[in-house]
Parts: sequence; structure tokens; C-alpha cells
Amino acid sequence: MSFGAQVLPSGTRFRLWAPDCERVTLVIEDGADETALAMAPCAAGWFEHTVPGAGAGTRYRFEVKDGLRVPDPASRFNPDDVHSASEVIDPAAFDWQDGTWQGRPWEEAVLYELHVGTFSPQGTYEGVRERLDYLAGLGVTAIELMPVGDFPGARNWGYDGVLPFAPDSRYGRPEQLKALIQAAHMRGMMVLLDVVYNHFGPEGNYLHAYASPFFTARHHTPWGDAINFAGPSSREVREFFIHNALYWLEEYHLDGLRLDAVHAIADTSPRHLLSELAERVHAAMGRERQVHLILENDANEAAYLDGDHYVAQWNDDLHHALHVLLTGETDGYYADYADDPIHHLGRCLAEGFAYQGEISAYRGRSRRGQPSAHLAPLAFVSFLQSHDQVGNRAFGERIGNLASADAVRAATAVYLLAPGIPMLFMGEEFFARSPFLFFSDFGDGFKEAVTQGRLREFGRFRRFNDLSPQAAIPDPNREQTFLACKLDWASLDEPGQAAWLAYYRELLRLRQEFIVPRLRGMAGHVGRFSVLARRALHAAWRLGDGKTLHLVANLSAEAVAATKPPGETFFSTSGSLEESLLRPWEVTWILESRHERAV
Repeated sequence: MSFGAQVLPSGTRFRLWAPDCERVTLVIEDGADETALAMAPCAAGWFEHTVPGAGAGTRYRFEVKDGLRVPDPASRFNPDDVHSASEVIDPAAFDWQDGTWQGRPWEEAVLYELHVGTFSPQGTYEGVRERLDYLAGLGVTAIELMPVGDFPGARNWGYDGVLPFAPDSRYGRPEQLKALIQAAHMRGMMVLLDVVYNHFGPEGNYLHAYASPFFTARHHTPWGDAINFAGPSSREVREFFIHNALYWLEEYHLDGLRLDAVHAIADTSPRHLLSELAERVHAAMGRERQVHLILENDANEAAYLDGDHYVAQWNDDLHHALHVLLTGETDGYYADYADDPIHHLGRCLAEGFAYQGEISAYRGRSRRGQPSAHLAPLAFVSFLQSHDQVGNRAFGERIGNLASADAVRAATAVYLLAPGIPMLFMGEEFFARSPFLFFSDFGDGFKEAVTQGRLREFGRFRRFNDLSPQAAIPDPNREQTFLACKLDWASLDEPGQAAWLAYYRELLRLRQEFIVPRLRGMAGHVGRFSVLARRALHAAWRLGDGKTLHLVANLSAEAVAATKPPGETFFSTSGSLEESLLRPWEVTWILESRHERAV
């Protein structure tokens, strides 16, 4: 990389882009001893210095204006948190043993999103590695890690990271993250990483002090001035993030990246950052290695899913429709799905997005989305829970706290067996009782602002319009808020949790047997749906082998008269053989025995 510290045969080369500085000093730290070395100015705001004999393990910082000492923004590791010295890491030091691993086809993906700090009692990469056999036995084929880039303090979701190249030291050292990824590959599992290219966290971001062109006041985001992807000096900024993507995929052998909230990336250049990044990634990885890039994009811009650049997008629309059907909640952003949730769900299942250019009342009556029926179902990641949809609730409730067990069982059968790519959120497979709250560990100058910001977020939800619920919202900065989110693995010994785990395992086994082998070759315009009753639908898809998959679902507590299509019923929540009745919360999946001409 042109950024950061590069280990050479004779020493280490240090580089920093500091266009606001006339001079920069490299400070090598060895315990209480320090060595200050003037860095040579280069073109376009770069400074560089090579230190003979310096190697892996060397601690260093840069002294910029007014004596301020800062970590390397492209640090590969900061062992003592974001305000302290960076450590030189030799990328070639880890002895990889997964040389034959080339990834897995996207149609085989069953994603499992997890937060390293709360997934295991240890809260480490090693804690995740110890559960890999469990995840493989569940039917998971891809772990999706929430962001691990270094964040301030001892705990964070990861979206407040400020050193995006440095795995956070609270979870372990870089070699331990690599060992986790290698162990997953040995079990045939992919590992994906969530990355944040739309903002830096509020604490520990020193770029404003010496590289102000990293940001622009021309655009604003929920986190302040936008990152400068299109103005003067934006080339270095774009390279920083493109190199970050390449870094994770090359140095850590990751199988893909999920780009967080790309609708907040302000880029008016002729070639949008998302397009350039995807092109550079796929060119570097080559055709043999399967690397998957996934988007979170509230704008529902289907254009990014055309072609080979981005393989899929998280489908919030599908989640929201299911959530309204299961819980009856209709405030906040759920208001956009309250009018006809079963129709919104059917459109998501058959066509991808519910909002494909329609007016969104929640978003100030602006139009949202682009047509998506031409995309294959594999272009959409389906889920009933995620870190966002659980953790952005004031009390972090999981769906099991909000809906009946029958309702959750039905919705689970819908999304795990539909052709779209399913994603589980850690612990949902055993009906985890632990919440997933928003938590952080900011310094004193940021704690109150974060707490007040959380309260403002709930202003558009009616149940928080009075002060009593607001006063009860857990303080994100208290350690107990974080500890409450730890998964209780001991609960797996309880009959109720064990039964849920068996249910998920069986559904994923059926997906592997009946669905996955028929997904390859699926194109767009292969789905259709019809509403059978106010909360019941029939959906069908022409699969890659020409057969037709049918879903009939009654997402209500009342029986519904409906004729089931002919074919092999390979799953039903009710076990009923009645052909003209859907029982309460019945979900039935049928594989048509003949090849249907068209769907």
C-alpha cells in the first residue's frame, strides 16, 4: 500500500499523507525511550522516512502540527487503543495454510451476522473460532463479522471506528483474526467483514488536524461533514478506502465485504466510488477466487446490483414488512409498510424491493428505490433480525420478545427457504433471550452527546414521546449495557432453546437439499405473487433447473381458505394435508413435480 508502514528487507518505510503540514516527525517509541526522525516531504502532501533495522513490533506515531502526536491512520494494529502508538505488522509473517481455498459460490451462502465482543464469553476472535463447528453444524456457510476496525474504548458496535486498517485489540491480535478466518476456511465456511466507508467515528479521528481535505463541507451526513470523494485532493481519499478493501481481502483472505450505509457516501464524480472500488477489487482478485461484495443501501439503487460488481444488498424492505405482520408496529419507518404489509412482503419475495420508486411518507414523501424485478432473487439478503433492527430499538428486544412463537416460527420458515440469500443474527437460532443494545465506551467529551443522540433517534417513535420511557433507556456507555448483550450459551441445555435450534437446523438442511442445488442459473423476472387474504399470500419462482417453487403462507392467527398448488410438499409448519385451508401461521413450501412453462 502507499499508506502506512511497509516492512522492507532492510527496515520499514513509513508514509503519511499530511497536506496541511509543512513538516512531520516520525517518533519511534520503545518503552520510555523515543527517537524522533524528520520525514522527507514528497509530492502532493506526502511525507516519508525509511528506518533501517525497524521491523515488526516497532511502535510509532507521527508528530504533526503544534506538537500533536497521532497514530498512523493506516495502522495495521494499535495495541493500546486509538490514541496511542501504532505497531508495525509484517503481512507476510502469518503462515497461511488455506492455499487451495477459493471461496464458495454465492448461491450457497447462508450468512450468520455476529459481533465479536458479545458472541462469546471471551469476546475475542478465539471465542468465535471455538464455535465454528457449532455454526457449521447449524448449516451456516458464511460468517459476517460486524466491523472490527479500531474504535475508542473497550466496547463498541464497530461503526465508530477511526483506524479502519487496524483490527481492534480488544478482540485479539491480527494473527488471531487470521487464524479465525483460516479455521473457518478449513471447515468450508466463508468469512465476510462489515466495513464503514461513509464516516469516521467521533473520537480518535485525528485526520482533521493534518489532512483536512479528507472531508468536505459541501455535503453533510448524520455524522457531520462528508468524506471528500469528489473535490480537490479526493484521489488520495478514494485510494485510502479502495486500498482498505483490497487490504482486508488480500492480507486477511476474507471472502467478501459488506459496505455499510452506502447511501451516505456523497460522491458527485463521474465514476462513483462504489463503481471504482468494485472494479478494482474484482480486477485484483481475479476470476478464480470468489469474492462477494454486498451493500447496505437505504436508497434501493438496483443499478449497483446489475452486472458483477455487487452480488447482493441487504433487503430492509422484506424485514420491515415481516416485522409489521408479526408485531403490528406501525410507527417510525414501519409506517411505510402499514398500509398493506402482505403486499409489500409479496413484492419483496417476488421482485426484490417493496419500494421501487414509490413515495415514502417516512422520508418526507420523497421517491425511494429503483425497479428490481429484473434482478435474480440471489441479489437480495433476507433476514428477520440483524444488528440494526434489534440494536436500533431502544431496549434491544429481539423478535421473540415482540411476537408469538408461532409467528416467529412462520416468518423464519419464509425467509430461510425462499430463494433469496438468508442471514441469521447471532443467537436467533436458539431464541436467545439476551438483548442487543447500543453500547459504546467513549471518553468524557463524547459520552453525554452519544446518550442524547440516542434519545433523539427515538423521537419519531410514538411510544417514546413522553419522558418516562426515555429515562428507562439503557445508558450506552455503561459496561452493564454491553455485558447484557452477551449470548448465554448455557441456555442451549434448556428444552425450549434446544427445540428452536433443532428447528433452524432442519430448515437449513431442507434449504441445502431442496433449494440450493436449484438456485444456479436463476435470472430476473422469475417470481410472482398473489395476495390470498389480508395476511396471506402465494408466491412462486421458476428455479434454475426449470422447476417451480411455491410458497403459501398465512401470517395471521385466523384460518384462511386457500387452494394449495400441486407438487411435493417438503415443508409445512402445520403438517396439514388439507388442500383448501391454511391454518393459523401456516407456512407451506411445495416443489412442483413438473417443469412449469413460465412463472
